[in-house]
Amino acid sequence: MTLPHDDTLTHTLEHLRIRPSSLTSQDGITFGLDESAPGQRRLAVIAASDAPSDAPILGGFEGETQTIHGRAVLRGPLSAHNAAALRRQLAWLNPTTLGLATSVGFGDRLGLATPGHLEAVRAVGGHIAPILSQQSIREMTRTSRSPQMVMDDAMWGVFGEGWRSGFGADADHLKTPDDIDRCLAAGYTFYTFDPGEHVENAADTMRDDGLRAAFAALPWDALADTEDALAARYLSASWEFEGHVIAFDRERLLRAAVKYGRAIAYVTRMYRHLATVGAGRPWEVEVSVDETETPTTHVEHVYFATELRRLGVQWVSLAPRYIGHFEKGVEYIGDLDAFTADFATHAAIARALGPYKLSLHSGSDKFSVYAIAARETQGAVHLKTAGTSYLEALRTVGQLAPDLLRDIYAFACDHYETDRASYHVSARLDRAPAPVALTDATTATLLDQFDARQILHVTFGSVLTYATPDGDKPFYDQLMTLLRTHPDAYTANLKAHFVRHLRPFVEYSHD
Repeated sequence: MTLPHDDTLTHTLEHLRIRPSSLTSQDGITFGLDESAPGQRRLAVIAASDAPSDAPILGGFEGETQTIHGRAVLRGPLSAHNAAALRRQLAWLNPTTLGLATSVGFGDRLGLATPGHLEAVRAVGGHIAPILSQQSIREMTRTSRSPQMVMDDAMWGVFGEGWRSGFGADADHLKTPDDIDRCLAAGYTFYTFDPGEHVENAADTMRDDGLRAAFAALPWDALADTEDALAARYLSASWEFEGHVIAFDRERLLRAAVKYGRAIAYVTRMYRHLATVGAGRPWEVEVSVDETETPTTHVEHVYFATELRRLGVQWVSLAPRYIGHFEKGVEYIGDLDAFTADFATHAAIARALGPYKLSLHSGSDKFSVYAIAARETQGAVHLKTAGTSYLEALRTVGQLAPDLLRDIYAFACDHYETDRASYHVSARLDRAPAPVALTDATTATLLDQFDARQILHVTFGSVLTYATPDGDKPFYDQLMTLLRTHPDAYTANLKAHFVRHLRPFVEYSHD
């Protein structure tokens, strides 16, 4: 941004060390990130003068004020208070809704990755709408963070990079109304409902008697429906989606309803709560059933989307459980030809019944499917990544301090069998490199080995929260100090990694 020419401002800025991309002025007040202290950033607010009339704006921030070349300058911490005050001054620091724009969610477990994420978006021409505040409640719990902390960390990154093209904030994998309330209070704009606990995976294999009993026991009042009415809607019709014919018979309908009926009731309840407490505020919804045991068939997709729409739920993105395996931090596992054919039908359904985006959850490092997903959805797609940015932090550690990465890896191996319980992963300790056998050279390639990568991926919570009896957090403290002292190294690794993710989507991207 071009700042107004002013000799006193020039002299004041010469006295400070402001990150150039962060400089912005509004109503005579200049804002920027002060990087005078290595590894420690502060907010700088520079008034037009040191006159009392400038005091009200400076008074909204916390920090120390001094006069430099005739201007009042406040320098304060990157605190929640200052984040809120800065958002009130600079509207572009508030997240927005993204609608059907081709989008990518960048999870950030450490709160330092936003510069690298934005560098990658810029490197591909800025054609991808970024979601920069994204962390599930499960991950927040494991990293001892709050929705507000996640929001503020991303916002400081947006401010520091001078990103004014908009960004989203994903309240990810929400399971309770209280989760909604906490994230709404922090200003999130994208709400991912996770009804996985309400999906009946056994529906696929139930015998007739059990299937009929489970069907009769569905929460019909919550679904505003009856058994007969449901049968009448589906058994008397068939659907065609761009040449893909979807037909229900009684067994298919019962299995779809038993599998997803309670999940539909749950999503409806969550949606209505959000619509009530979020009235008058910008928000949009994603629905995710990806973390379930069995794939979402095309019949089930039609049933799920049609019933949600009948109940008044509106959403911009849906994450079915696709065929094959989307495991954490590694390539897609499965037959790509079969995936392409299956995904193409899901995309046709989404266009006809929405339109809405199809979402790729656990989507990081699935390089073989990105071009397929972009092409078949015609750009109406959302890619969600999470732990891969943490893994790039560990890669950076391996480059700068291999001893630290070896210690983290040995600790991760000890905790893997416990921490893997809530994830779909197939890494095995007996196939992973032995910690005691690692050299500096092999440590540098640890993030490229399938089993080691997943072991490090799912143990992040144990690593980041590990504390000694006297309360020290050695892994977290050393990791954060290293990354804050060498931010350019982390940013470069993130940029290189995410450019590979984003490029396949650019050809089909749209606003």
